Amino acid sequence: MGLPQQLACYALWLASVFAFAEWLRSRQVDGEWVRKVIHIGVGNIILLAWALQVPRWLGVGFSLVFAGLALLSYRVAILPSLNGVGRRSFGTCFYAISIGLLLFWFWRPQRQVFAVIGILVMTWADALAGLVGKTWGKHPYQLGSLQKSWEGSLTMWAVSSLVIAALLLGYFGFSPPLLAISLLVGGITMGLEVFSWWGLDNLTVPLASAGLCFVLLQILNYL
Repeated sequence: MGLPQQLACYALWLASVFAFAEWLRSRQVDGEWVRKVIHIGVGNIILLAWALQVPRWLGVGFSLVFAGLALLSYRVAILPSLNGVGRRSFGTCFYAISIGLLLFWFWRPQRQVFAVIGILVMTWADALAGLVGKTWGKHPYQLGSLQKSWEGSLTMWAVSSLVIAALLLGYFGFSPPLLAISLLVGGITMGLEVFSWWGLDNLTVPLASAGLCFVLLQILNYL
């Protein structure tokens, strides 16, 4: 597929995600749910990019543009659903920056899977942990000004581990060490998600999950 066709596919996907999010917002759906729809929808574009083999420069460029739009949206209501939860956070900007960094470092032969790991851990685990904690979190704990719940944190660990295991086992084949790495890195991402001041976990979680998997697989001679 040529570059113009790829661009059309990515544009159509993103337009669909944001259109759906705006429709939810117009229906007065809770702002946190709207934000998570964008979070998950945008993140899953990495699977389309992986299938179509997006050029690295294009993926990094898109990420920088989105980061710029996210920063601008704090002052101009470009897309209210981006920052509709009434809190001061640079999470959307960090989200885009982390995607750009992962693509810059890992979007090359034999390494793309690590970029996908980092992005999908952030996409699914972070989003679901937030929703579970907000909706069903009955056992809270406090960390400075941050209030978390054990339900949300354990969801972060479980979903991170599942995402990492699915990608590593799917790419390298079944291996007990890979399962152990999935659980270990999933636990570390759970710890990083706790420190989410200003949305910083949208930067630390994807970079750490991708980087740790890459380093550990090098140590175990999978690469």
